[in-house]
Amino acid sequence: MEKKSNKIISLSHLRKEYTLAGLTESDLEPSPIEQFKKWFIQSVDANLPEPTAMTLATATKTGKPSARIVLLKKFDEQGFVFFSNYNSRKGRDLSDNPLAALVLHWVGLERQVRIIGSVSKVSRAESGEYFRTRPIGSQLAAWASKQSEVIASRKALEKRIDELMIEYQNEEVPLPPHWGGYRVAPTEIEFWQGRPGRLHDRLRYSLKKNKTWKIERLSP
Repeated sequence: MEKKSNKIISLSHLRKEYTLAGLTESDLEPSPIEQFKKWFIQSVDANLPEPTAMTLATATKTGKPSARIVLLKKFDEQGFVFFSNYNSRKGRDLSDNPLAALVLHWVGLERQVRIIGSVSKVSRAESGEYFRTRPIGSQLAAWASKQSEVIASRKALEKRIDELMIEYQNEEVPLPPHWGGYRVAPTEIEFWQGRPGRLHDRLRYSLKKNKTWKIERLSP
């Protein structure tokens, strides 16, 4: 029998001092997408683990929130794209309330990026193009998994994967009708750089009615 640990962890003493860099208005690109691209490339060059991992926060139409990690698969001036099961909890939330927030946290560079925007599905052609680049196991998982639903057991899920492997053994796995991409079209993007003494740099881009961006510094 495993012995229970009596060790007490004091969370109030777990602190990190942020010392790597600062962020000034003169550092910023005019477009938040170009600024994001600059930081994203730096996160890849720094060999950070999972630089595409981001928290996706959604809410039901009555405001009940939920959050999970998804992977960023594309970004451009139109927005930030991820892929998922349309019938999942996030998919149901976005069907009823097509607004979302994203957070990317690059710990090794002491940086965060916060994104808020409206969400829409990408085209089936775009979803199919990405789906064909996925490993065969991931393609089959998109068919086998009824994401967010209760299942009988792990064994039942693995049995379904085995069945699909036989079914598509010599065929291309088609794009499931319940699976595809979402695009978050940003209306607000904040760049956060850790600084000593918790006096962090926070610079926010807000989309104006004329589709240009306003840049403001926020209090840490």
